[in-house]
Amino acid sequence: MHENIKKVIVLGSGALKIGEAGEFDYSGSQALKALREESVTTILINPNIATVQTSEKLADKIYFLPVTPHFVEGVIEKERPDGILLSFGGQTALNCGTELYRNEVFEKYSVEVLGTPVRAIMDTEDRELFVNKLNEIDIKTPESIAANDVKGAIDAASKLGFPVIIRAAYTLGGQGSGFCFNKAELNAMAPKAFSYSNQILVEESLKGWKEVEYEVVRDRFDNCITVCNMENFDPLGIHTGESIVVAPSQTLTNREYHKLRELSIIIIRHIGIIGECNVQYALDPNSEDYRVIEVNARLSRSSALASKATGYPLAFIAAKLGLGYGLHQLKNSVTKSTTACFEPALDYIVCKIPRWDLNKFQGVSHQIGSSMKSVGEVMAIGRTFEEAIQKGLRMIGQGMHGFVGNRNLVFKDVETELKEPTDMRIFSIAEAFTKGYSVDRIYDLTRIDKWFLYKLKNIIDLESELSEYNDPETLPDELLKQAKIFGFSDFQIARYTLKSDPGEIEDDLIRVRNLRKTKGIIPYVKQIDTLAAEYPAVTNYLYLTYSGSEHDIEYENDKRSVIVLGSGAYRIGSSVEFDWCSVNAIDTVRQNGFRSVMINYNPETVSTDYDTCDRLYFDELSFERVMDIIDLETPKGVIVSVGGQIPNNLAMRLHNQDVSILGTSPVSIDRAENRHKFSSMLDELEVDQPEWMELTSVEEIQGFADRIGFPVLIRPSYVLSGAAMNVVSNKEELTHFLELAASVSKQYPVVVSEFIESAKEIEVDAVAKDGEIVAYAISEHVEFAGVHSGDATIVFPPQKIYFETVRRIKRITREISKELNISGPFNIQFLARDNDIKVIECNLRASRSMPFVSKVLKINLIELAKNCRVPLVA
Repeated sequence: MHENIKKVIVLGSGALKIGEAGEFDYSGSQALKALREESVTTILINPNIATVQTSEKLADKIYFLPVTPHFVEGVIEKERPDGILLSFGGQTALNCGTELYRNEVFEKYSVEVLGTPVRAIMDTEDRELFVNKLNEIDIKTPESIAANDVKGAIDAASKLGFPVIIRAAYTLGGQGSGFCFNKAELNAMAPKAFSYSNQILVEESLKGWKEVEYEVVRDRFDNCITVCNMENFDPLGIHTGESIVVAPSQTLTNREYHKLRELSIIIIRHIGIIGECNVQYALDPNSEDYRVIEVNARLSRSSALASKATGYPLAFIAAKLGLGYGLHQLKNSVTKSTTACFEPALDYIVCKIPRWDLNKFQGVSHQIGSSMKSVGEVMAIGRTFEEAIQKGLRMIGQGMHGFVGNRNLVFKDVETELKEPTDMRIFSIAEAFTKGYSVDRIYDLTRIDKWFLYKLKNIIDLESELSEYNDPETLPDELLKQAKIFGFSDFQIARYTLKSDPGEIEDDLIRVRNLRKTKGIIPYVKQIDTLAAEYPAVTNYLYLTYSGSEHDIEYENDKRSVIVLGSGAYRIGSSVEFDWCSVNAIDTVRQNGFRSVMINYNPETVSTDYDTCDRLYFDELSFERVMDIIDLETPKGVIVSVGGQIPNNLAMRLHNQDVSILGTSPVSIDRAENRHKFSSMLDELEVDQPEWMELTSVEEIQGFADRIGFPVLIRPSYVLSGAAMNVVSNKEELTHFLELAASVSKQYPVVVSEFIESAKEIEVDAVAKDGEIVAYAISEHVEFAGVHSGDATIVFPPQKIYFETVRRIKRITREISKELNISGPFNIQFLARDNDIKVIECNLRASRSMPFVSKVLKINLIELAKNCRVPLVA
């Protein structure tokens, strides 16, 4: 280790954005843990207040400043660090570090760049330098020409011949990239690419080739290992962030696997990486021909996935290597006995599936390609591809229940959908199979490897077999077991055998669950141990599968476990702030002497870092899977209030199965989430609210709107981030948006209320115990009501509200807290016009603004909330 490194700056990635999301909170947090273990003083620069890494306990000092050369230089001048880490904050940190290096700022203040040298970073980020660097060792890259203006790009395309792909330098998420099939398309696309960077690369199109990635680690002693290889389900042409990714690769021959592995090690040594990097290949499906697409000399979205898929903590190891350690000097943190030089071996299969929220935007194309649009991702673990893909498709939480059974999806033209993929492409494949398309025909249209297509056909074939039965009781045991091995949920089995209506399936689902349990068809708990059981694992990093015959761990059944339900995939409205809440809940559970158990499936999060909790179940947050884990853990209780809407929506279903929910009663949660019940409660309390009416018929609502006057607000129940909530100003809009709200709310009521214009919106984040408020924070929106709180600019403490307004808000908050007997975190939103106060809604869970007010107040509201509900045990 470098003895002279005592103080280190870590650059974060700033605000979450498409292509640069929670994975950098995870990698930065890992780096800070690694440095703290070595007694190095850490200084973090990151303005994202919602992240775990900006919590007090991880870094010694936090600067909530933009990650730009100007501000970072100011911190360097003030703090005088010995070293700086550039590769843990995504492209933002890397680009900032490169600019500081060019401006000789590091030289000026004698700051050592730890890990990969900046010259090596520039060799990978500058497309022209990158190609030249790999040419030195005869490594194939796509034939390409760098261009600095549109004319240069057209000249380059003329030399290469169309089609071409253009890529912008120093970007991520495929910004500015795209395929051009003629000069007109290039003329249109090149200026967009130049808006991201002053250099673009025009290169030969390899559309239809396989895309394969290797995560590689190297230390300063030239020890080098490949930690994980991953294969994109989709062929080249779809950005890896938009693609389903499978680890380890399934369709490569042994020769292909080892050839690309060997090349990865040659590349990383030649470039001079110290730490971790990601090598992306295009592989010709008809030969062993390949091209190196790019090398990321930093932690990436793929490396977060690789860490969670293998149990090998890439960011933690990379930070230690940056300090000068060798791989042979570091222990494998899963076995505690082998060294970090071991390459992980997997006895399971992992699927990463992206999640899009494109329906939230009007006029946005649903087609996916070389530029990234997805806002989050899930990771599913299973022993068969069929099991992992079906789990993953349920995890994305877009109303899907697996690969099949989504008959509410209608594709006007399946062939076009297969040729020009959209965010629903996986379901268009299911549709094609049900319409009689062969594997060969689907392959011709998609270029998705036939191995994957045959596996998907297995699922379709089994669905057909299940659908031949009209009662699960008549299913042969072997068929029921096979369905579970292939990842079919109890919900799916109930739907196929009982032909259940999705809105009335609860009882049928329980019936299938009880039936399989009586037949002994239960999931078994398996450990991710990184070495395929060659060495004993000490880490409880777990998943459930039906391809097993015994559990890998023993259960104590001592009622000392507390299960925390996480937030699932990042989506618009549910992001890193709920990860912060989950991690703080876990910490408080542990501090109170309980065994902390986390259920979550988002590979980008700190909450799915296996050293954050005592047991991590990397698995579904579905009713079925949570109940399976509760059966095994027999916990003291379950915490549903820190993971956003997914756990909240499970509260009543778990309560109905006599599960102990810690904190606020699910009956109270239902009274707050159900719009009709909540509005009725406010009327009983004589708390003012906008005039309202429940949707019973469109005619009655139209009469209500005529009486109170447009605009009116449509509000469905049990939704997050204002899904299907709309302000409407005429009858035509009213009819359309009522239908939309009813489709989202399903069995729950939709309420239409008066929309009050030019009103101020005020929020209260609070914690209560047995209905009595313990702590609160009042925030003020800058914009008038009508802008969703997640889109609003919020000021804390409030600057422009009357003292009398604050007094009334506190009184109403106390009344609601007492009536609902709240124990834990909650958030209430108010309208204020002059001193006229009206309640909009109340969420009996942590909110998006909770990390914000906690960090400003320096009072951790989640820690406070958990202590209210998990008292210390003697």
